[in-house]
Amino acid sequence: MKKVTLFCAAALFSLLSFAQNDKGDIVKTGDKMPAFTLTSTVNGTVNSADLKGKVVLINIFATWCGPCQSELAEVQKTLWPKYKDNKDFRMIVIGREHTDEELTAYNKRKEFTFPLYPDPKREVTGKFATKMIPRSYLIDKEGKVISVNKKDNKVLVEGINMVTKHAKPSMANQQGGIINKEAPIDASNVMLIHNGKAVRVGFK
Repeated sequence: MKKVTLFCAAALFSLLSFAQNDKGDIVKTGDKMPAFTLTSTVNGTVNSADLKGKVVLINIFATWCGPCQSELAEVQKTLWPKYKDNKDFRMIVIGREHTDEELTAYNKRKEFTFPLYPDPKREVTGKFATKMIPRSYLIDKEGKVISVNKKDNKVLVEGINMVTKHAKPSMANQQGGIINKEAPIDASNVMLIHNGKAVRVGFK
């Protein structure tokens, strides 16, 4: 009976430990962005140290991941056109367990215009999380993670607000409620991306 009790206790402990870690989180809101270097033959090299002073959106995806495709398609349609030319904003999309060649072939079909970076051995993505994609991390100008989302395909409203607050879009894309440096924040056109669809939040 004692052995059975000990076995049950051990099994319960293992289950609780798994439940605490099953999300695979490493980087959480409030943490500092991990140091990393990414290299692409198409997009060159990006180093985390060079991103200080910029609002950074990091997305982790895989080419086989259906929700990832929906999320990236919506980002290409709604977010990227507004902020791609802004010197204070960087978007880094990382292909987890993909080579440069695989991402190049993939993007010939998708035709995304934002930069894709390979991470074939999870040397970078493994610093953020151990599993579950898509994942997005919004980093402020001081290098602190201010918004994290995973699995549920949402670009958080507060994350988009941080982008609009700290990164002014190019002059050609300042329509539709996007603010300039002097204007108050207008969130009437903030979009929430959920299940691959953009939903206008519509509040002020």
